[in-house]
Amino acid sequence: MGKAGLPVSPLAPARFPDLPVVAGVEFASGAAGVKYQGRTDVTLIRIAPGSSLAGAFTRSSTRAACILDNQAKLAAGGDAPEGAAIIVNSGNANAFTGARGQESVDAVTTAVARAAGVPAGRVFSSSTGVIGEPLPHDRIVAIVDDLAASLDAGGIAGAARAIMTTDTFPKGASAVVAGEGGEIRIAGIAKGSGMIAPDMATMLVYVFTDAAIPAPLLQQALSSGLDTTFNAITVDSDTSTSDALILAATGRSPAAPITSLDGGAGAAFVTALHGVMRDLAQLVVRDGEGATKFVEVRVTGAASEADAHKVAMAIANSPLVKTAIAGEDANWGRIVAAVGKSGAEADRDRLRIRFGDMVLAENGWRSPSYDESKASAYMKRQDLVIAVDLGLGQGARTVWTCDLTHGYIDINADYRS
Repeated sequence: MGKAGLPVSPLAPARFPDLPVVAGVEFASGAAGVKYQGRTDVTLIRIAPGSSLAGAFTRSSTRAACILDNQAKLAAGGDAPEGAAIIVNSGNANAFTGARGQESVDAVTTAVARAAGVPAGRVFSSSTGVIGEPLPHDRIVAIVDDLAASLDAGGIAGAARAIMTTDTFPKGASAVVAGEGGEIRIAGIAKGSGMIAPDMATMLVYVFTDAAIPAPLLQQALSSGLDTTFNAITVDSDTSTSDALILAATGRSPAAPITSLDGGAGAAFVTALHGVMRDLAQLVVRDGEGATKFVEVRVTGAASEADAHKVAMAIANSPLVKTAIAGEDANWGRIVAAVGKSGAEADRDRLRIRFGDMVLAENGWRSPSYDESKASAYMKRQDLVIAVDLGLGQGARTVWTCDLTHGYIDINADYRS
């Protein structure tokens, strides 16, 4: 069973991966009783002095207090000469809580700064859970000293579990890349299951690397990968108030510092980082609330990349498409409808639709090779590819989604109870 008592997603990996230890990062997790007693619900992460930081956050106009605080802190710069810390709680989003929201952020981050020995301006907080309920921050503050005393470089798996809400499995991904003079390690964890849509989603993501790289380049490496990873997934088209991605580079690798992202070790680092981001994003979709199918939507031939994105998300967010997938119904007509409503330039007679390797429709009509029985058999797979070529240009985009089942309703109809 998952943390919230839900059955583990059928799309889950067999186990949590063995993530490499990233020198300069320590983790501790504990139970504060934020919402439920006896459930691990708080994680403390300490990042060594001399590190660089970068981040990405939801663009919701109702952002939570912790998001606004994190954004203000990073806007002042991504250097952490005296170290940094991240404190995360599940069970309460500390969103739409008025002035009290910032009071809770201040109370928690001040306690962490004292206990972890880092400046308060380098303590970042994240909260996830119910919106509109005051955060019982005293419960978190009460265990901060114990967390600081138990910080462990090998505690990342426990941290991945502590940040879960309706997630049914912890999520982790890693990469090791050859730098100049040594290896560079990257390891990341994420939570996310529902309220998943672009401009980040209901995701908390923390990625760590021992690369030596200045903060502006680290931010550039992170930002350049968002559109093809965390902004290319959707479970239900809803965006949360509390989405955060924080990337820390400790500089403890024996590899030479990265001074450019153009070619060589810098380009290799970016490729590896984006791979970790993509793996974590896809794990979030595989844990979509009630999901039984993992769906890749590939759009090519669009007049522009923006149009390709519009079409891909129109398909991925369509309740009619998603319920057909849940019912294993090869109803490609719903793909046609989604393309038409997307707002992107499209020409009916140039459209081609494929499920896997099968061409279902082309030239404004059902394909002569269409075989309903083969298409229906394909829909029984857990991993599906829907491909649409618009025949208009070079624009392309791939996004990932899942089906929409009654399980999604069951989870969200009584989320607060």
